[in-house]
Amino acid sequence: MKRFDPRIVFGLLLLVGGGLALAQAMGYLKNASDIFWGGLFLAVGLVFLTLLFGGHWWSAFPGFTLVGLGALILLPNSLDEFGGAIFLGGIALAFFGVYLTNTSERWWALIPGGVLSTLAGVTIAAEKFGDFQTAGFFFFGLALTFLLVAVLARMSWAYWPAAVLGVTGFLGIAALLDFANYIWAFFLIAAGGFVLFRYFTRK
Repeated sequence: MKRFDPRIVFGLLLLVGGGLALAQAMGYLKNASDIFWGGLFLAVGLVFLTLLFGGHWWSAFPGFTLVGLGALILLPNSLDEFGGAIFLGGIALAFFGVYLTNTSERWWALIPGGVLSTLAGVTIAAEKFGDFQTAGFFFFGLALTFLLVAVLARMSWAYWPAAVLGVTGFLGIAALLDFANYIWAFFLIAAGGFVLFRYFTRK
């Protein structure tokens, strides 16, 4: 087995530095200070992530957060609208990484991971759709979060909030479609019929 040669690291650093300089010259990146700090956060974040292989599950939090922050700083100007989603997504990955270190004991990490992933998606949906549809995406994302808890962690109670949030989210997203008014009408009729049915059956 060949001995590790530090010239390999030096060569990789030169390649990365040259690539970043070229990207800045072409207008894809911001100024040199952004490149420096973004690269520094990425490097430190990757160092923390290597500690995961040694069983240090807590290192996922600073690791993924710093990687997300570094990616946010290095984000091209043309993609600034995705900055919030990238940062929140990095923190969400930290929780999912914690869950993967011990799926039986750390199932709770699925909930904040799913919520943060949902918020990351909402930051993008807010730019594309109206407030009502964005709220629909939010509730639908929460429904998927609890569905993951129910399926992966085998927590049967999580099916109930998943169902309620899923219906609410679907109604919000359906507002994007032409038949949204029909769905709302059907939902109101079904709800009213259920209330009357319960009233007369109790009598």
